Amino acid sequence: MDNRPTSASCSIRPIRGEDNAAVAGIIRDVMTEFGAVGRNFSISDPEVAAMYEAYPSPTAAFFVIEHQGRVLGCGGMGPLADGPPDVCELRKMYFRPELRGTGMGTRLLAVILDAARQSGYRRCYLETLGNMAGARRLYLKHGFGVLDRPLGNTGHSGCNSWMIKDL
Repeated sequence: MDNRPTSASCSIRPIRGEDNAAVAGIIRDVMTEFGAVGRNFSISDPEVAAMYEAYPSPTAAFFVIEHQGRVLGCGGMGPLADGPPDVCELRKMYFRPELRGTGMGTRLLAVILDAARQSGYRRCYLETLGNMAGARRLYLKHGFGVLDRPLGNTGHSGCNSWMIKDL
């Protein structure tokens, strides 16, 4: 029996309090994998240890991807700090290596963007790294445009790629 995750074998659901440790582990592992370590990256955000509590609706939402009872990916959205009120930020969308390439990025992104629309946002902004090529391809494929400078004040000055999409 093949236990590798596929789009059909995974589910997306809102984060629960008991997911905090798994989500923090994903964020820390993936950011370390891509060299995004230090105070200028979201790995250092206080919310990493308590993601469930950090995303209250109706202005924010956070989701996990589960496969056979194990959380393998995550991502969400919330208000852009010091940004226009109609702009949300795509936040902390990270996948364990075994989940990458399964189509779950497209599925999760659609769920997050739908939640943003339902929350009244008109645009979605994100920050990433140039070396996260797979993530950048995903965002470009789904209509994000490249910006030449950051928006708002996320505190993530280590990021070197900024994108935005009309919702």
